[in-house]
Amino acid sequence: MLDAERNRIITQVGPGTPMGDLLRRYWHPIGAASEMQTRPTKPIRLLGEDLVLYKDLSGRYGLIDRHCPHRRADLSYGFVEQCGLRCNYHGWLMDHEGRCIEQPFEETLTPGGVGKARIRTAAYPVEEKAGLLWAYMGPQPAPLVPNYEPFLWPHGFRQIVFSELECNWFQCQENSIDPVHFEWMHDNWSVRLKGSEGPYAPRHLKVDFEEFDWGIAYRRLREGNSETSELWTVGRVCLWPYALFTGSHFEWRVPIDDTRTLSVCWFFSRVPKEREPYVQESIPAWNSPVMDPATGRAITTHIMNQDFVGWIGQGTIADRTREHLGASDRGIVMMRRRFFADLEAIREGREPKAIVRDPAVNRCIELPVVDKQQFTEGVPLEQIANSPQARRSPLGGEFRWLYGQPAEVNQAWREAMGLP
Repeated sequence: MLDAERNRIITQVGPGTPMGDLLRRYWHPIGAASEMQTRPTKPIRLLGEDLVLYKDLSGRYGLIDRHCPHRRADLSYGFVEQCGLRCNYHGWLMDHEGRCIEQPFEETLTPGGVGKARIRTAAYPVEEKAGLLWAYMGPQPAPLVPNYEPFLWPHGFRQIVFSELECNWFQCQENSIDPVHFEWMHDNWSVRLKGSEGPYAPRHLKVDFEEFDWGIAYRRLREGNSETSELWTVGRVCLWPYALFTGSHFEWRVPIDDTRTLSVCWFFSRVPKEREPYVQESIPAWNSPVMDPATGRAITTHIMNQDFVGWIGQGTIADRTREHLGASDRGIVMMRRRFFADLEAIREGREPKAIVRDPAVNRCIELPVVDKQQFTEGVPLEQIANSPQARRSPLGGEFRWLYGQPAEVNQAWREAMGLP
């Protein structure tokens, strides 16, 4: 249980807040490169700040204040130029560093414009990696964008899925260190959603948690498994500062502000060996709905959406003064303590956990991966189809744990996998 003050500290992310200051020291996935091919501007709210992401005609990305410094017009309706983003209201042109580089009417009257050199707006660096666009809002020098091992895996079909959630980021991230929820929220609830009363899934017998350089690994032992199973010996990853990594996908829980979170999922499907070599030219991105407009209730039939129900159901900001933690929550306690230790570290001028600055380290950041061979070496299609993972893999032609996948993405996946 957290008292009200500590709950406030860990959930507030705006400028000038302790947690906001901490999270600004990391790179944040905020969009997909493929999105910007047809729509070069995108409104972004990140850590309580309203911004606009753009790609200019030279191919450079920028992230600047959403409102023009002239008369505060919405720059997400502006248009990109060879260098920068031009306001559609009066034509002022802003570059990726937040400088005003053109004032058309003012420069017609007065060479050099009206104080143009002094006009600056908020601007943050953007980098592209693994098809994602990453933003950094913290102090300089900026660390490196983490180069996780799955980003380097060959012969894979990747896709990026966004969902906007009406709740605070931290209750989303607590889910990443909660192994027992798999038994109830996914396995057993799915049984009931299908209209059956059983049998229920194997029970959890033991859980364990271990901190390492890039997060906290959790391990779980269930009925019917031995302590040699990979879920116990390898486990899954609560990735710092706000992601889950399972081997086949990442999910970042990016704070929009104190009461909203952007779920950013990056999925990897190794194509069958029969399809190698395979090169994906562009990683598709799409938005998955959370609520069913017909009922006004959350969508519950897919794995990701089941998680969303658990997070949103705690309220926009969970009241941790009223919780009663149990033995399965040791990982949650460990994660909270680590965040408060990180807050103390930056107060003392030290770096928080999992900041990457060494280029040699960043050539390939390895993470624990269950059944790693299927991702790194590949297997025949027949073996994939007959594996236990097939029940939750897209072998039927759609991502069963997702909702709303566009037909064109589904078709591209089928072609990559060699399916009719």
